[in-house]
Amino acid sequence: MKPPPSKVVVLGIDAASPALLKQWAADGTMPNIRSVMQRGLVADTLSVEGFFIGSTWPSLYTGTTPARHGLHYLVQLVPGTYRLERPADGRLIDGEPFWTAISRAGHRVAVLDVPLTRADTSLNGIQVVEWGGHDALYGFHAWPADLERTIRASFGDYPPGSSCDADRRSAVDYRTFADSLISGVRAKARLTRHFLAQGNWDLFVQVFTEAHCAGHQCWHLHDTRHPAHDLATVAVTGDPLRRVYAAIDTAIGEVLEDAGDALVVIVAAHGMSHWYGAHFLLRDILFRLGAARPAPEPAPPPASLRSAAIAGARWTWRRLPPSLRAALSPLRQRLSRDTDPGERQQTIGVDEDASRCFVLDNGLAVGGIRLNLAGREPRGVLHPGADADAFCDWLSRELLAIVDERTGTPLVRRVLRTADLYQGPHLDRLPDLLVDWSDEVPSGSTELAGGIGATVRVRSSAVGVVEGANDFGRSGEHRRGGLLVVAGPGVRAGQLNRVISILDIAPTLAAALGVHLPNCDGHPLPELADVRC
Repeated sequence: MKPPPSKVVVLGIDAASPALLKQWAADGTMPNIRSVMQRGLVADTLSVEGFFIGSTWPSLYTGTTPARHGLHYLVQLVPGTYRLERPADGRLIDGEPFWTAISRAGHRVAVLDVPLTRADTSLNGIQVVEWGGHDALYGFHAWPADLERTIRASFGDYPPGSSCDADRRSAVDYRTFADSLISGVRAKARLTRHFLAQGNWDLFVQVFTEAHCAGHQCWHLHDTRHPAHDLATVAVTGDPLRRVYAAIDTAIGEVLEDAGDALVVIVAAHGMSHWYGAHFLLRDILFRLGAARPAPEPAPPPASLRSAAIAGARWTWRRLPPSLRAALSPLRQRLSRDTDPGERQQTIGVDEDASRCFVLDNGLAVGGIRLNLAGREPRGVLHPGADADAFCDWLSRELLAIVDERTGTPLVRRVLRTADLYQGPHLDRLPDLLVDWSDEVPSGSTELAGGIGATVRVRSSAVGVVEGANDFGRSGEHRRGGLLVVAGPGVRAGQLNRVISILDIAPTLAAALGVHLPNCDGHPLPELADVRC
């Protein structure tokens, strides 16, 4: 009988495509992942239905849905108002990460770069927040406080910087970007190995977020179907995703050399593929249907003027001296974040007295619609109950009837009622309807390859023709699917014959250390019930 593992080592690969992980493990690009898969339990995973953008990591580390932990996106409606806020400016989530419960039970824990977290000063161990990550909500800080100074002195700043969104045009730009991500992976591997060796940890967690950045920014350089795919550019850049994934695999192999007889957990919480959807048309569609009316305010400048202003600003930026650009870079990143299409809407943009619903940002892959309910919203016009149900049925039918002229097939795959999916104290903070866009065809961007494939034109008998162009510069977008691999003493190797929820991961990890997580929506995996550290 094998002895129990001495500790749990969790290595995340943020927003990595599970299909690519499997493909590149099989063909030798990722030999270390292949080795862990061959000796471990492999399971396909799904993130929470309708909320696999902003809420994936909070759902994973609390084991609860957004209706319980309260976070569905990085900009949310303030309850009882029509005002939007950034949850990161407050408490962020209502709930407890699994490592907090494990620490409270007397175990030593190290938690490094888990996305969408705040430092927990109660931990029996260490925590590093946003030294190297995709989402820079708080900036780099650590617990204990002197740990931040130690990291800066020993490892410096994270090579790619605090944000991977940028204006990239040339092949050299993308090559340099991929090189910086690979440098980030290598630096993170050194940092991880350093701290793994420093403490007698019972739980050690590190997340490689570079796959997330590479997927959003470089999917068009990997995917030959993407309208912005360009052979001349790829001849210079190679496949950035493959290079970054391979670097992560090498880093994981190095870390696992130091992990001893640990229970090893590798997790990709959600996936990545081509950019899709028509979130940028949703408000106009609601206006055409008469479900909402525009706010009575001056019209925004024409798109042509806005595009000209943006182009002028970028022309000026590229011609600034390098020293001045370096000094202004933090301000530019902050302004870029504030103009992100997922975050730039600071008002709901409708006439609250005449609209039965309005768009509520929920990420770009799944649109969110909030009902303007009487008794819940300040000037609600739609009565709860039969009135709201009839409206939702009608609106769902109309959305499902819209045809994407690029394919001749429905633009919307499904319209879901959030209350049919989830229950919890924060249900009323969420969108009421979830618009699941078809991902049949990749969409381009006005920011890439001269805008090829960026225009989306849709039609139905009710909305007529609605047309618009995607101006968001990312070419990759998230998918619900992910991957979990668990290996170590007591784990039977093989492929799990069912898809598991990411809500099951937190209680499973806690159970491996003999800790029960109360109030979870997930459950420990029975296949790992006998594994104890």
